[in-house]
Amino acid sequence: MLRRLRGWGGVAGMTVACALAATVLPLVQYEADHAWAPDTVSRTPGAPHALQAADESCRDPEASLRPSGASGPAVDRIKKRGKLIAGVDQNSFRWGYRDPATGRLTGFDIDLVRAIAEDILGDPDRVIYRAIPTNQRIPALRSGDVDIIARTMTVNCSRIREVAFSTAYFEAGQQVLAPKDSPVDAFDETLRGRTVCTAAGSTGETELTRQSHGAKVVTVPNQLDCLVRLQLGEVDAVVTDNALAAGQAAQDPSVELVGEPFTEEPYGVAMNLEDEDLVRRVNQVLEDYRKGGADSPWMKAYEKWLAADLKDIDGPPAPKYKS
Repeated sequence: MLRRLRGWGGVAGMTVACALAATVLPLVQYEADHAWAPDTVSRTPGAPHALQAADESCRDPEASLRPSGASGPAVDRIKKRGKLIAGVDQNSFRWGYRDPATGRLTGFDIDLVRAIAEDILGDPDRVIYRAIPTNQRIPALRSGDVDIIARTMTVNCSRIREVAFSTAYFEAGQQVLAPKDSPVDAFDETLRGRTVCTAAGSTGETELTRQSHGAKVVTVPNQLDCLVRLQLGEVDAVVTDNALAAGQAAQDPSVELVGEPFTEEPYGVAMNLEDEDLVRRVNQVLEDYRKGGADSPWMKAYEKWLAADLKDIDGPPAPKYKS
């Protein structure tokens, strides 16, 4: 296939893409100046637990535990350590990415992590960030490598069998990203015979496994890898969350979202199934994060990071709780 390099949307876009090449480890510690040793906490990956076990019907996977500001074993573990260990992305423009001017992690998800750290530890900077590939989010939680994952992670029926989620803090949907001159115009038969990229372990991969529309599917560790391959002409289209794709289109004006979203993707903060008290605590943080209408922390973060690319959103999704 003829290789081509499409427009990068400026130096910042190229800088973010260069970060992709530097991400060579499954887990990259961001605050390298702080030594960290694994907690001596016994975890049983995959053990049965009543917290969020999905029943066969799984009618409402977004329903989470009711909020509480109380401490418990997981919150006490974080307080004793003095740091919140958060699994994030460092390559998703607007959501979790390194500011090319400062080298610091910034974005909508990062602001939420900082709010959680401030609530538990009294300081939004007391965070160890670990860059987690899409398909390593659940393993990182189940092994105890991180306390939380805040990484545009969709709450769904299959995932609530393995990890616990907060209430939803954003609503997105799967959509197709393609070059502006492409004959691909939706998640439909225009994909037939073409090569489509998505991240391994993502809901995009799930949807393409269910229905590929005759496309050849290529999976990569992170969604930004797909944008790079699209720019190089190695793939013809990308299937990803429209919230992420809007940021990618902002980086590269030669690509655009086509068609309509074909799924509903509620994002939640993910945690280990055993950490019930932490789930409740994060839900309390989200309750406070939503309060205040146009002046709420949620709306301020939306206006700062997302409003330019994801327009006409008037507030966060309403929380759903278990009865």
